[in-house]
Amino acid sequence: MSGSKSQQSILERIRGGLIVSCQALPEEPLHSSYIMGRMAFAAKEGGAAGIRANTVEDITEIKKTVDLPVIGIIKKDYEDCEIYITPTMDEVDALAACGADIIALDCTRRLRPGKRTLDDFFAQVRDRYPEQLFMADCSDYEEGMHAAEIGLDLIGTTMHGYTDYTRGAVLPDLDLMKRLVQECGRPVIAEGGIWTPAQLKAALDTGVWAAVVGTAITRPREITKRFVAAMKQ
Repeated sequence: MSGSKSQQSILERIRGGLIVSCQALPEEPLHSSYIMGRMAFAAKEGGAAGIRANTVEDITEIKKTVDLPVIGIIKKDYEDCEIYITPTMDEVDALAACGADIIALDCTRRLRPGKRTLDDFFAQVRDRYPEQLFMADCSDYEEGMHAAEIGLDLIGTTMHGYTDYTRGAVLPDLDLMKRLVQECGRPVIAEGGIWTPAQLKAALDTGVWAAVVGTAITRPREITKRFVAAMKQ
């Protein structure tokens, strides 16, 4: 694997580990950079190898609180497109400036704001940030392979089940993880629908580099809903 020593160091720190996603959108009860910082601290004490976080404010607070590698995103809606995870250069610039160790962006086949293709957009991104690690949030095998081909450093299954053409997929998709591990030539990050320790172990057993768990650990409203739904069955 190519890359600078600092890139290699970040990748080695998350290898084989659990990355905990600490996010709360404005409409959620735990929306607060301070709370996300404490979430990250709790995750670190529990053995997390890295953190995934949304917004400059949360990432800044988390990096003050823990020394774990942070996968940074900015979720922002634009009127003319469905993509909301790090959609434009403005978000990439902001994430680079706040010190996100890895910047994740939507790498689905959908067009970005201004009808830009991923290829056009990422060529500009890579030219501006040649030493930055970038993670591709993909929804299917073809997108993962294409993201690897154009130079994304890590390939994630993040968007599987969240695009129109993958909606209804059973998560976590271990077969998708295995195929990407075997064929894409990049570290693969398992993400999406991992709710139990057994599912996490199964994901890691596919050979992925690391795995992200979010809702099952850091979103108590959604966790509570699952318990309540189970009571009603």
